[in-house]
Amino acid sequence: MTADSMNAASQTASEQWDLVIGPKDKWYDLRLAELWDYRDLITIFVRRDLVATYKQTVLGPLWFFLSPLFTVVMFTFVFNRIAGIPTDGIPAPVFYLGGTTLWNYFSSCFTGASSTFVANANIFGKVYFPRLAAPVAMILSNLFKFGIQMLMFMAFLFYYRMQEGSTLHFTPFVALFPILVLLMGGMALGVGIVISSFTTKYRDLTYFIGFGISLLMYATPVIYPSSAIPEAYKWFVDINPIAPLIEMFRLGFTGSGTVTIGGMLYSAGFTLAALLLGTVLFHRTEKTFMDTV
Repeated sequence: MTADSMNAASQTASEQWDLVIGPKDKWYDLRLAELWDYRDLITIFVRRDLVATYKQTVLGPLWFFLSPLFTVVMFTFVFNRIAGIPTDGIPAPVFYLGGTTLWNYFSSCFTGASSTFVANANIFGKVYFPRLAAPVAMILSNLFKFGIQMLMFMAFLFYYRMQEGSTLHFTPFVALFPILVLLMGGMALGVGIVISSFTTKYRDLTYFIGFGISLLMYATPVIYPSSAIPEAYKWFVDINPIAPLIEMFRLGFTGSGTVTIGGMLYSAGFTLAALLLGTVLFHRTEKTFMDTV
């Protein structure tokens, strides 16, 4: 053995690596702790998403207000004034904002998570980091938009509460608000990364996502209350795990809503199952997605 080879061998033996990247052979080897180790990178991704969303726009973050405001005006005119769909005694602007605020958060998170591999293919192929950091950062960045829309909702809510004869009131269920947001974000993340895992091979799903999320909104009590659904079709909404979260949100902030403990447990169970399945499929897909994306 030469002196150079002996020095190389001794140097290798003395090296201690902080991180060893290897294949994930076990389905349960999810390495979720890496997300905490890469929290600084997630923060950078969050800042990137916030800056890039409305960069080079004239109104900038004002679109966070204008978009839901125009939507509520249209919903009030079409569904309340023309179609005559009831709002359970809640003023129409408050009712529609109460539905669209939480729904928009789910929609934005789901759409972003479902395109994780396709949208980040360039950076995924160049450097190692836990791939799950990208959709998690997107979920967190959407909280900023959600927070702004919540301010608008609260402004309308307090305005109508001050009107004479108003029946709007908070209920103890308002304390579940953080849990509702957590479940909505977790559900969007879980289902989104399941879809993302399949879009690497089946691009047809990318076309389905656009109109599929719109169809799902009409199957969710966003523009109508659950109490207005005919008994023969209630099962259709009962199997929708988003419906109890929307109804609990309205019940907590306005005092009007139809929700059961069973419905909330169903939503929580669905969220946990979606997160587990999505994380497993996501980590299995990231091994080979560069060959198919």
